[in-house]
Amino acid sequence: MPSLRGKRHSGKNPTMSGNHGNGTPAYKRIQNAVRKRIEAAELNPGDAVASERELAKTHKVSLMTARHALAGLEREGVVERRRGAGTFVAAPKIHFNKLMSYTEQMAGRGLAPHSRVLVAKIIEDEQEIAARLGLPGASRMIKIARLRLTGEEPFALETVYLPAAEFSGLVNAPLGRGSLFATLQRDYGVELAYADEEIDATTADTNLAEMFALSKGAAMLRIRQVIYSTKGKATIYGVGYYRSERHTLFVRRFR
Repeated sequence: MPSLRGKRHSGKNPTMSGNHGNGTPAYKRIQNAVRKRIEAAELNPGDAVASERELAKTHKVSLMTARHALAGLEREGVVERRRGAGTFVAAPKIHFNKLMSYTEQMAGRGLAPHSRVLVAKIIEDEQEIAARLGLPGASRMIKIARLRLTGEEPFALETVYLPAAEFSGLVNAPLGRGSLFATLQRDYGVELAYADEEIDATTADTNLAEMFALSKGAAMLRIRQVIYSTKGKATIYGVGYYRSERHTLFVRRFR
């Protein structure tokens, strides 16, 4: 009677978990290839990504492996799948759980940060703003307003205020392509620690509607925040307006 014993099978799909000689699983190679095309601006938000069948053929893997790769990218928010239409590069969605600069947020998505500086000047006699920073009402402050872009599409308007007595040099800083957080740490020795935020829903006025190519009254998200240094000092007061469909606030609650 022939033996029923055979070689044990690990249960792993060799195409999904195999390293293919270079130490990287097949599905990871597909994901890396898609990310590189996005980083190189060969694929932009809204562009179609190759189908599962096309990816399987290009990378010489099973259809299941290609599907697994796209599912992972979708969970990360890199792509979005539309039933009956295909898979497309997703517009950036910013998560607000961690205090991060726009530059850090974009880098985490594998995208190059791009901003347009609209205002960079010294202001005074803004009592409410000064109060947010714990300053006398007549204090001089730096005002920097930047339009945040994905490619050429605006998705956020952020305005920050800082004490001019300490940070007057920021008026001439290249903040269109650099990080304010990194500049404060590098040039002023200021490290930021935490922020108190007020988040509410608002609507686009005439200026915001024109800036974001939205209809007047369209829903927007507004975030006002006071950002503190590691020394506990109020350093930045910021007001941001965001396209509500591009931003997600994740909250963990405990009992």
